[in-house]
Amino acid sequence: MIVAPSPAAADPAARFGPAPPLPERIGGQLTPRRRTWSIESGVDAGRRVHFIDEGEARARPLLMLHGNPTWSFLWRKIIARLPEFRCVAPDLLGFGLSDTLPSIRDHTPQRHADAIAGLVEALDLRGIVLVGQDWGGPILMSVAARLPARIAAVLLANTAVLTPSRGLRSRFHRFARTPVVSSLAFRGLGFPQNALHRVQGDRRSIAGDVAAAYRWPLRGWKRRVAPLALARMVPDGPGHPSVAELERGEAWLRAFDGPLTLVWGMRDPILGRALARHERELPRARVVRTDAGHFLQEEVPEVIAEEIRGLIGGVSV
Repeated sequence: MIVAPSPAAADPAARFGPAPPLPERIGGQLTPRRRTWSIESGVDAGRRVHFIDEGEARARPLLMLHGNPTWSFLWRKIIARLPEFRCVAPDLLGFGLSDTLPSIRDHTPQRHADAIAGLVEALDLRGIVLVGQDWGGPILMSVAARLPARIAAVLLANTAVLTPSRGLRSRFHRFARTPVVSSLAFRGLGFPQNALHRVQGDRRSIAGDVAAAYRWPLRGWKRRVAPLALARMVPDGPGHPSVAELERGEAWLRAFDGPLTLVWGMRDPILGRALARHERELPRARVVRTDAGHFLQEEVPEVIAEEIRGLIGGVSV
């Protein structure tokens, strides 16, 4: 059985449309308030971005962006706890129910940021609280660099928005650059979305229908290009093609004088130790440590929701 989303108000000028249906075991876990937006210009014109759009249109907007290899499903527990906000949670191109980018080289920070910035402008979001995790953090910083007047506050969770001078060379990212074997593992075997529980503080937090929901959008060789592409999009040195755009977003964040909070899962084997540098180089940020893992939205959604509410206290009306 398929669960279809409730109809959204059509806006032909902005090229909005209905969201694709989901299997009942997945759709039953999500808000039905989903739709798509067709990119209006640039190299990705015509590609559709799927997004959750929950809450009153005039409420304070939260722009919530996932990373690799998840999708807007990641934010469902937090959205449910914040009914007073307008929660907009897009799927990056190639992930979730957004359209696919055909090749690894199509995935760049610039293209992903351009798509999300276009959605922000199409929805005319203002006074935005940015909420990003994993690749969602640096991509949102690039969006903010494009649209600085629209940003009010920032919450970052287990992400890396400070570009490492020597690149990030974890075992995971080194493996992603191994010829042939990495393609077989990522595109053939569905790595890493089949093993998300392994980076959690509580491995039971991603199991059963939840684990199935993360695997479902990335079915088959074609769709599975995205997790491999984003793993390779992480710089491995100063000459990596992602560096310039990441430095643009980092520069915006360093200059940003609005409310900033870091919520971290310290049991994250990928980015848990990255908090130390972020805390040192962003000294005015409020820092909240938890016992969660990489996808802390599954383990401590109540902490993130309360910290978002706290951020608003520091935002000028």
